Amino acid sequence: MSTLLPEETRPRLFLGYALYLAATVLFAVNGSIVKAILQSGVSATSLSEIRATGAFLILLLVVAITRPQALRIRRTEWKLLLAYGVIGVSMTQYLYFLALERLAIGIALIIEFTAPIFVVLWVRFGRKQPVRSSVWVGLVLALSGLALIAQVWQGLTLDLVGVAAAFGAALALALFYVIGEHQRRGHAPRDALSLTMWGMGGAALFWAVVQPWWLFPWEAYTGTSAPLGGVGPTFPITALTLWMIVLGTVVPFTLAIASLAYISAAQASTIGITEPLIASLVAWAALGEVLTPVQILGGITVLVGVYIAERSR
Repeated sequence: MSTLLPEETRPRLFLGYALYLAATVLFAVNGSIVKAILQSGVSATSLSEIRATGAFLILLLVVAITRPQALRIRRTEWKLLLAYGVIGVSMTQYLYFLALERLAIGIALIIEFTAPIFVVLWVRFGRKQPVRSSVWVGLVLALSGLALIAQVWQGLTLDLVGVAAAFGAALALALFYVIGEHQRRGHAPRDALSLTMWGMGGAALFWAVVQPWWLFPWEAYTGTSAPLGGVGPTFPITALTLWMIVLGTVVPFTLAIASLAYISAAQASTIGITEPLIASLVAWAALGEVLTPVQILGGITVLVGVYIAERSR
């Protein structure tokens, strides 16, 4: 039997991969944009707040126009949506930003990308569902890769707070995946776009309580920053923040969601796992961040381990 794809299927697959790759590149570029903003003196807290709130307002408008029925929250889902926004979205963003302040972008992303391993371990030990034994191969590879990144034979060479924040982001991202999967595949599934919107809404509400808008440090956004590591042109912080919200959040999320009409989540994750590699290249070109050959090898080893573990479900 031929394994070739039907002629009419190939353009759909190509479109799906192209959409998700575009989302991945935008997410990767966004890491350098965010780091440039943070280096200007903007705090991770206020940046998380303005990102979540701005993205929520834009997505709210999109959902209201395209699928207004999705604005209704069922009584059975509001608690999960709140947890999805407060922990899954806000903590993932905040802890990732905190890690970016102290670690190279590629290293922070690689640690955060261990989230699928935590999901698989939750499925195995939390839900008591069987997984393939290859999960342990993936776990060993990921841990070995992390040891290479940290260069443990030289003592711990990475900032401890940054590493803790990156692992915290990984755990929060794992919860983001678990709750998102439940909401997408439950008895009353919710579409991905409105789920993203309400996740951003929950995060925006959380940050509005933590830091009310009348106390928001608007003055921190009046300066400029140089995304090219201080050697190139400077841009207003407001412009970089707008990029982060629109091209670093709303557009890539929408592209990723649109791609799932043409490819499976497993196929998408294969493309998405390249984000730390692309982000490292962008950070090298834009910010002058350089990883050692050993750290690059460690990063690739981690991503291979994550890929194997994720396929064990």
